[in-house]
Amino acid sequence: MADDKLCDRTALELRRMIGAKQVSPVELLDAFVARIGRINPAINAMVAMDTDRARAQARKAEDAVMKGARLGPLHGLPFGVKDLEETEGLRTTWGSPQFEHHVPKADEWHIAALRRAGGIVLGKTNVPEFGAGANSVNKVYGACGNPFDPMLTAAGSSGGSAAALACGLVPIATGSDTGGSLRNPAAFCGVIGYRVTVGLIPTPKRPFGWTVLSTLGPMARNVADTALMLSAMASDDSSDPLATTVHGFPVQTPERFFPVHEADLSGLRAAFSPDLGFAPTDAHYRRVFAGRADIMRGWFAKGVDAQPDMTGADEAFEVLRASNFLVKHLQTYRTNKALLGPNLVANVEEGMRYSLEDYARAHAAQTRIYHAMQDFFRDHDLLITPGITTAPFPWTTLYPAEIDGRKVRTYFHWLALAYGVTLTGHPAILLPCGVDEGGLPFGIQVVGPRGSDAWLLRAAAALERRLAADARTARPVPDLAKLAASPPLREKSLEMLRPVLYPAAA
Repeated sequence: MADDKLCDRTALELRRMIGAKQVSPVELLDAFVARIGRINPAINAMVAMDTDRARAQARKAEDAVMKGARLGPLHGLPFGVKDLEETEGLRTTWGSPQFEHHVPKADEWHIAALRRAGGIVLGKTNVPEFGAGANSVNKVYGACGNPFDPMLTAAGSSGGSAAALACGLVPIATGSDTGGSLRNPAAFCGVIGYRVTVGLIPTPKRPFGWTVLSTLGPMARNVADTALMLSAMASDDSSDPLATTVHGFPVQTPERFFPVHEADLSGLRAAFSPDLGFAPTDAHYRRVFAGRADIMRGWFAKGVDAQPDMTGADEAFEVLRASNFLVKHLQTYRTNKALLGPNLVANVEEGMRYSLEDYARAHAAQTRIYHAMQDFFRDHDLLITPGITTAPFPWTTLYPAEIDGRKVRTYFHWLALAYGVTLTGHPAILLPCGVDEGGLPFGIQVVGPRGSDAWLLRAAAALERRLAADARTARPVPDLAKLAASPPLREKSLEMLRPVLYPAAA
């Protein structure tokens, strides 16, 4: 079996080693395949694998190195692809039995871009059905377990990508984000999830091309690797109507994102908020965040408690989000409702209850919140919140119905810290920030000004370095030896999830 210690190095280190002929892309691929074989059964993060083709591509990458060819920024690096994103020749299911055997004939735009940069698709990562619900469980592959306790959720919908990164199954992975689908699993698994300004990464498959709700994004274990991956994904493309309008100038210049030079925190004004004024953050997470905020305040020129006026955020997001489910799944609901899981059915039925008046009111509220955020950033440079409102819970529970004894508004209300920021269109990055009172990963969401992606990465790199230097805030690492000795999760989870995902049959 290949030595998998290489898997613990950063993507940037590995890419430099490949270029310096210190490690072969084939040797590297074998290391990740070995790590997956040893650890993945316990967490079920990697699902459909493309090992044979990946090995063939690694051999070609090795030949290119030996011939002195020009190498792309990701040359020889394996990566994971969220199973909501189509990959040519590799099964893509969206976590749905409707597509259990679907094999796309072409890559999505960003997957092709990552391949052109030299990246090698190793496999797909687990998701909830069609990304609905921030708990990565589905009828095709079962549950994705949290690397720190496989019986707890890794969140979602990029749960498989986050869990795989935390365990070193891949050095980088793709994700996507609407109500926090990059940020929520990053918080639960102790990795980086970056929600970019919408349009920075062309996303032609957004059902509503002019909305800022959904975007693709990079995931990694540190800020530099995140920026490296983003340098290969950011571009301009007419297939995305928002891509040409970002920043008012071409977005495809990789050096804007990489390498990352740290910002000077001592000159910045930071605002800390446990709840953005409306999110149902539980008492446990409020305590942890207050302690972390006290550690960080002195790093900035000013560190105060403040937040923008987010009045109406819940109502606006509920309506706008529901419209996405109508455009994607209403036809299936009307013709074959049994094909949809309970989350999908609930979302479609919610959308059908709203009127055009509701939709107009939601857009007006979103616009008011956007303007409030612009006013806020005139007096602050960064907005820092907890990454999520509550701690990981068992994946057999689709969502927390109550937080601190109070019933949540919706099954996604516990994601309010993320979706409040989504409404504004501002970039946000999730940074690991130690562990909570139960010893599970705790993350912070760092929000930057409008269109500040390159600058936000610089600030995040500086924050990451300071956090890593303190044992209270350093990135947690899962116990791989314990995971290697754990029982396989997939079949067990499918059985345990039967009454949850098939409620009518139960």
